[in-house]
Amino acid sequence: MRNLVCSPSHGITQYGHHARPRNCLSLLRRLCCGLLLLLSPMGCDRAPAPAEGNGQKHSSDNVHLVRLPLEEISKSGVLMERVSRTAFRTYRDFPGVVRPNENALANITTLVRGRVAEVHADLGQAVLPKQLLAVLHSSDLGLAQSAYLKARARRHVAEQAFQRAKYLYEEKVIGQAELQRREGEMISVRAEAQEAHEGLRLLGMEDKEIRTLEQTQKIRSQIPIVAPFAGRVIGRDLTKGELVDPTHKLFVVADLSTVWVVGNVAEKDISYLHRATVSPNEPVEIHVPAYPDEVFNGTVTYVGDVLDTATRTMAVRLTVANPTGRLKPEMFATIRVLSEPEDVLVVPEAAVQRDRDRTFVFVQKEPGVFEARTIRTGDKNETFAEILEGVKEGETVVREGAFILKSELLKPKD
Repeated sequence: MRNLVCSPSHGITQYGHHARPRNCLSLLRRLCCGLLLLLSPMGCDRAPAPAEGNGQKHSSDNVHLVRLPLEEISKSGVLMERVSRTAFRTYRDFPGVVRPNENALANITTLVRGRVAEVHADLGQAVLPKQLLAVLHSSDLGLAQSAYLKARARRHVAEQAFQRAKYLYEEKVIGQAELQRREGEMISVRAEAQEAHEGLRLLGMEDKEIRTLEQTQKIRSQIPIVAPFAGRVIGRDLTKGELVDPTHKLFVVADLSTVWVVGNVAEKDISYLHRATVSPNEPVEIHVPAYPDEVFNGTVTYVGDVLDTATRTMAVRLTVANPTGRLKPEMFATIRVLSEPEDVLVVPEAAVQRDRDRTFVFVQKEPGVFEARTIRTGDKNETFAEILEGVKEGETVVREGAFILKSELLKPKD
């Protein structure tokens, strides 16, 4: 009976002894499978990561590249040009106005009050030196001529009296006091005659006319108004029968064979103007709206020393030849000041493209493949743009048709 009891017990004990390791192995297997199941999603996420990273790197390399078939390039009119160095000049434009040359401009007035008797010149008429423009009648001039003739007569009498007194003094007929009195009268009358003579000159009479007055003793109250030099009448303000005085401007005569162009330079551009006009007689371009396809050349003859406090601008003046009279006073003009040429690296300005804050050009990497390369530009002159960095000399950039490549570059990617 003991054996019967012990045998099952032994058998159970042996079974239990062998079953515990199996349970442990089973448990370990289950734990391992559970861990694998938990780790498998993380592993799945990590596995494609390198592929995704490679894909992004590949996209970064190609994001600025544009590919076009060669036949499409030729049909689209895409033209290319090599980047090179050239004598580059910049310019600045300043607003200006055409003015008469004030060194050849005359505001003609009368020196004495009078009435207009004749008018011989009209507005816009070309005149020659000393050509008669108008005639005035002036009683003031007649009175001045009369005063001169009287002063001259008194001078003659005083001079004769002094000569007689001098003779009588030498003959011991009169004393020295009488001689001195006669001499004083002569000096006083001479001064009056000289004053009357200068009065005639101030009224516009020339020495030749005064000598004629002395010889003929004929008083003329007519005042001729003549042109001081050859030019054109650009202003007239008188009519026949009008009463005029020295404050009245009768005619404006100007020689328009040369004109001035007066402009205003902003404060920020003053240093540029001084650098550009450092060479004497440096030609400066003048553009006027009346002749959009023509360029006139002028010379800077004056640069202002002070600024206008209201506009913060400095005056600049140019002298421009105007032999045909095509430049009219008060025309608007643009003063274009060119800088000294510098040897710099340039690209055609049409090749420069912009997208938001980025400035770039399309550089040909190989036939049909173009790189949108970011650049930094300097000055521009409507033909070329100065390159500070981004491309090198000898590289080929797209000169015309870059907008086609730009549209391909900005096209949304699938």
